[in-house]
Formats: sequence, structure tokens, C-alpha cells
Amino acid sequence: MKFLVSCFLCLLFFMCVYVLVQVCSSITSTRSRASSSKLPPGPRRIPILGNLLDLGDKPHKSLAELAKTHGPIMSLKLGNLITVVISSAAMAREILQTNDLIFNNRIIIDAVRARQHHELGMPWIPVSPLWRNLRKVCDLHMLGSQTLDATQYLRHKKIEQLIATVQESSRLGEVVDIGQAAFNATLNYISSTMFSVDLADSNSQRAREFKKTVRALVEALGKPNLADYFSLLRRVDPHGVRHIIAIHSDKLLEIFEGMYDERLQLRKGQASPTNDDFLDTLIDIVENKTEELNRIHVMHLFLDLFVAGTDTTTSTLEWGMTELLCNPKILRKARAELEKVIGKARQVQESDIACLPYLQAIIKETLRMHPAAPLLLPRRAAADVEICGFTVPEGTQVLVNAWAIGRDPSIWEMPSSFIPERFLGSEIDVKGKHFELIPFAGGQRLCPALDLSLRMLHIMLGSLINCFDWKLEDGVTPESMNMEEKFGLMLQKADPLRAIPIPL
Repeated sequence: MKFLVSCFLCLLFFMCVYVLVQVCSSITSTRSRASSSKLPPGPRRIPILGNLLDLGDKPHKSLAELAKTHGPIMSLKLGNLITVVISSAAMAREILQTNDLIFNNRIIIDAVRARQHHELGMPWIPVSPLWRNLRKVCDLHMLGSQTLDATQYLRHKKIEQLIATVQESSRLGEVVDIGQAAFNATLNYISSTMFSVDLADSNSQRAREFKKTVRALVEALGKPNLADYFSLLRRVDPHGVRHIIAIHSDKLLEIFEGMYDERLQLRKGQASPTNDDFLDTLIDIVENKTEELNRIHVMHLFLDLFVAGTDTTTSTLEWGMTELLCNPKILRKARAELEKVIGKARQVQESDIACLPYLQAIIKETLRMHPAAPLLLPRRAAADVEICGFTVPEGTQVLVNAWAIGRDPSIWEMPSSFIPERFLGSEIDVKGKHFELIPFAGGQRLCPALDLSLRMLHIMLGSLINCFDWKLEDGVTPESMNMEEKFGLMLQKADPLRAIPIPL
């Protein structure tokens, strides 16, 4: 609603400069006019605002509905920004694979200009030497398969702590906030890997504040922002988004700066051994100048890893538990598989995952119905390119609606129903090769934390349902549970999932 009010106020403002806009438009090149005439079809536009009012408060759903009328590749005009929306697996392949080199860079949303993150953050900077250095460092020292194999003991330890915490809640008859519990475990794993400390440890208040900060960042990043659609408004930050992002980013950057400085002091003592963690590795790289990274790059890399690493895993785990509690038969079938393969009430190990096809299917089905980033991250056309007879002009914003593709009835039978069995015996995976299921995107911009996220999701969800039965809060039934989504850069559950654990 606030966004709609802003749009109407913006309409009044831009009426004053409409004549100027028309003059500027009249001097575009012949080539641009030709390209524009070949744009994919799309909904009717209103003057100045274009299709902004068509977005609604859940753009992934609004765009999916529009695609039913205008096709799997359609164009919109959002303010002065041409946007092409992709809503089918075939069209996604064209963007993420066939023409990946043209679409592998980002449209920079105004929110990430706060603290110059658009020039420093790995998800946003163009494919360049800096981007390659950051990806190389993450793959070699944090997110690569060999590193993850070597640190699996740490993940198992954090899941043990999670189970112990839930057991205590069960003993006391307390309700567990599933999302917060998963967030704590994920946060502790990431902070232990990076800093050799648990940021959540016994200080639950600090964990809640950290989650609140991360969620505020993700929500602000995903909100429609008039500054993205009218460049004239960037100076005034009409919704205060950049200001909000700066405030919350500073909270996290202050923590990371403190960790960095404390480690530097420890390393000065000759008798002080290093922790041999990710922080030590990055300090070595900065001091030895082996990858042309500096301290500022390191701080913003931490920001990306903590925000994306905690929120995506937490949100997916919460949706997975929600779907299981709403579908008791599926929960019983999953628990039967776990009991048969690893034994009743035992924690799942990563070595067990390959032997648990139904648990794997549950994770895939959760990612199909509830992709963490429903529109992925926006891409930018680096040149004019023809897609299926239509022209996507240079500078166009391209959105891939992973949510719509995951619910495409031409691909999925009963797409709105949670049916893990559809993946049993199927070769479809989530690693960017099967465009029917692309929650982690694809091409060069495939999510670097994909492997880590999948490992965490399987062992955390599997352990929670194998060690406990779950009862919803008093008065809540599977039929009455609120399944509404809260749109942001990440797709969150509107109401937190709260349930009472019962030991098995």
C-alpha cells in the first residue's frame, strides 16, 4: 500500500517533467526504435509509471499471472526501465545458458549502492578480475567440495547443539520458533568456520538481533523502490531504502571489523598460533597481496556470506518443516525412511544423505514451491540480443521468475500441491542444469554456496524430524496454518512456524 501511494505521488511529480521526458524520448536512435518495436509482448502501460502498478505487493505472483496472458517472455516498462520477465524453463535456458555471457551481469538496484556495496559485493559486481578473485577464494577456502568435506565435523557439531536445545525445550514443554532455531545453528556454523566463534552461543538475544538485522536487510533489498525506476529520484532516496540498508549494514560491518582487528592483535604475538580459519586465510591473502583483495573487500564478502548464507537456508528449512507439518502422511513416510536407514531418533550425518532419496525429494519439492529468491537476482543485457524472435535491448533488466517456473502446470502435475514423490526416480536436480528447477540460478552466476546450503538443509531437516515428533501451537491445525509469503529479496514465511517438540 505504501508503495502504491508513493507511485501516485510520483505520478504527480513526473507530470511536471513529462514534456521533458517526451523530448528526450524523441531523440532516441533509429536502432533503439527498431529494437523497441520488437520487444516481447506485455501488458498495457500507463503514462510515466508504465507497469509499476501491475507489480503489487507480491511481484512474483503478479508477474506469473501476467505471463499466463502475455507469454513466457514478456516485457514491461517500470518507470523508465525496460524489463523482460522470463517465466518458463525453455526461456530460462536461453538466458542462463545459451546467452549467459550477455546476461551474466546485474542491474544495480539502488539499495545496494549503500556503502558502495554495488562496487564491492560479490553478487552485484560484474564478472571481472575482482569477481573471479572473490569466487576463487570462496571456492578454495570456504565453499568448495574439499573444504566442505573437511569441515563437516563442524556442521555435525552445530546440529548436535541444535538438537540439544530443542530437547531442552521439549523437556520444558516450550514452543520452538523453527526459523530462529535453524538460524542459530546456521549462524554458528558460518561464524565458527570464519571466526572460530559461535555468534549465537548462549546469548540468544544476540542471535535474535542478528536475525532481525539480516531480515531487515533482505526485506529492504526486495522492496519495490521508485529510485530503481526513475533515475532522477536516486538523489532523494524516496523510500529511505538506502538509509535503512546503510544502518543495518553498519551493524554487521562493525562486528566483522571487530573480529578482524582482534585477530590482527592476536597474530602480532609471536607465540600466538593462528586459528587456521577463513579469517586467517583472508588476512594472509590481504597481507601477502596474493589475490589483489583488501580489507574492505573482505568486510563486504563477510556481509554477503552471512546475509545470504543464513537467510536462504533458514527460510527454506522453515518452509520444509511447514509443508511436512501440513502433510502428516509425508512426514510419516520421511520418518520411516530415516528410521530404516539410520535408526530411530538419530542425528543425520552427511554420509547418510545419498541413502535417503525421499528426504532429498522433500528438499527439492520445498525448493520448487518456495524458492528462496523467487525472481533470482536481476540481470542486465550487455548488448541487443534476439530471443525467440523478440529483441531484448542493451541495458534491459531481465527477471527470471523461478517461482512461476516451479509452478508451471505444463511441467509439473498438480503444481500447487506438495508432492515429493514427483522427484523419486527423477534426474532433475537443483544445480543449475535442469531449468525446470533453478532456485540457485545458473550459468556463471550459479550460487557459490549451493553445496553448503544443500548439506545443511538435509542434515538439519532430517535430524529435526527423526529425533522429534512435532505438535503445532494450541489452536493451530494444518488446515488453519497461515501459508502466506512475505516478499523480499528472499521469500520468507509471513508468520513464523512455531511448534512443540516431542521426543521420539
